[in-house]
Amino acid sequence: MTLLPVLAVPAAHPGTRLYSLEAPWLLAALAGQMIALVLLAIGLLQTDPWHFLGLRQLVETEPGKPPALLVKGLYQWVRHPLYTAGLVFIWLTPLMTTSLLALNLGLSLYILIGSVFEERRLLAEFGPAYAEYQQRVPRLVPGIRLT
Repeated sequence: MTLLPVLAVPAAHPGTRLYSLEAPWLLAALAGQMIALVLLAIGLLQTDPWHFLGLRQLVETEPGKPPALLVKGLYQWVRHPLYTAGLVFIWLTPLMTTSLLALNLGLSLYILIGSVFEERRLLAEFGPAYAEYQQRVPRLVPGIRLT
């Protein structure tokens, strides 16, 4: 909910148009965004939507059951597929304005910094199993190892 006002700013004050894609690039960007949305949905289903929304305790049948480290599905390609799909979605915007560019840069920075903190939390939670997973699977971009 706190993100909604931030997302409303570019709509209220779009700024100067930087570019507007036309066919065939428009169709390619929209197709890429649709693929990103599908990947987000798949990633959410693999992750557990209740946990993602912070509502796991409402539907949990065994309270206190430790979470399992997920390394299959999309998680075999990148450690943070939801972040990757989100980045793909925002950067394939077919119309870019100065306000959207500022928003996309801010969201990208937020995601990158957030992934660092999430990595620390997951390492503390899963220990050596997560450290080994970090060595095998890239953080955000399949095939590219930044750390």
